[in-house]
Amino acid sequence: MNKQVPILAGFDAGQTHCRCRLSVWEDGQLRTVGDGSGPGVSHLDAADGEERFRSAIRSSLNRARLDWMQRLGRDANEAEPIMAAAIGASGIETGPLQERGGALLASELQLPEARCLATGDERTALRGAFPDQAGIVLISGTGMIVVGRDTNGGEHRCGGWGWRLDGAGSAFDIGHEALQLSVQMADGRAPDGPLRQRLWAALSCRSAADLKALVVSQSHGVADQARLAPLVDEAAAQGDAAARAILQRSASALAQAAATAAKALDLNTPSLAARGGALEHLAEFRQLVNQTVFDHLPGSNWTSAPGDACDGALACAMDRSPLKPH
Repeated sequence: MNKQVPILAGFDAGQTHCRCRLSVWEDGQLRTVGDGSGPGVSHLDAADGEERFRSAIRSSLNRARLDWMQRLGRDANEAEPIMAAAIGASGIETGPLQERGGALLASELQLPEARCLATGDERTALRGAFPDQAGIVLISGTGMIVVGRDTNGGEHRCGGWGWRLDGAGSAFDIGHEALQLSVQMADGRAPDGPLRQRLWAALSCRSAADLKALVVSQSHGVADQARLAPLVDEAAAQGDAAARAILQRSASALAQAAATAAKALDLNTPSLAARGGALEHLAEFRQLVNQTVFDHLPGSNWTSAPGDACDGALACAMDRSPLKPH
């Protein structure tokens, strides 16, 4: 391979998993050569935040390199070095956290810090979905966040302040509300129903005491409650009113964030893009989000923009590449 062709790495790091995409710049465009995934990240200020950040980068990159070399029929150790990289990660805010994240990325890839960028995963998702135009991205995965850009390049972000402060609209929020309702059902504050039975069976719990012991254990985290969201979505699809009410509250929170971003950016008929596992895989939830968004923003439209957060990260990496095309 021509050594002058830049090999770029783009990372999309959420709380549940991290994706890495390797690409080369050829004939005026990026061409994907390898994809890989690894464990997710936590906030850098968490007790294990930096190690999880490094592990996510290392694991996903190694798998992307292996995928690349397998396509070529070569050994993974023969992969050419990366020239620039960018990561969009959950919990990366502006300022010091960006600097720390960029330094960690540079350290793992053995690159100069000037060739690396760390930013929030919502920023890379926005760039991937709307590279050069105005639009709003609604992200609902383990966590949630909404970010938009106006016609002048100005941006506005709503939500995404972490599950302790601002989880409404996320898969975690759906799972957490369902567990709260289940203990209310168990002690008589709410009518018992099949949703509690479905959740407790999935968690191997027979009582509220069992459930409490599970959720306070060190092995149980935010992602574990997010993984319950598909059970709530399935229950709603089967006519469970309690499950549907949970989905509706979360959908309304996401739609309100989108409407607030649109107002701040003066976008009366915004283009919207949906990203994240909850919006991509939970059919009932996505339908409720559609309905509620159009109630708030009747002139909006969903786009089928193909670019994802890895594509956005790769575009950011290209900005840092010494071989950036002109």
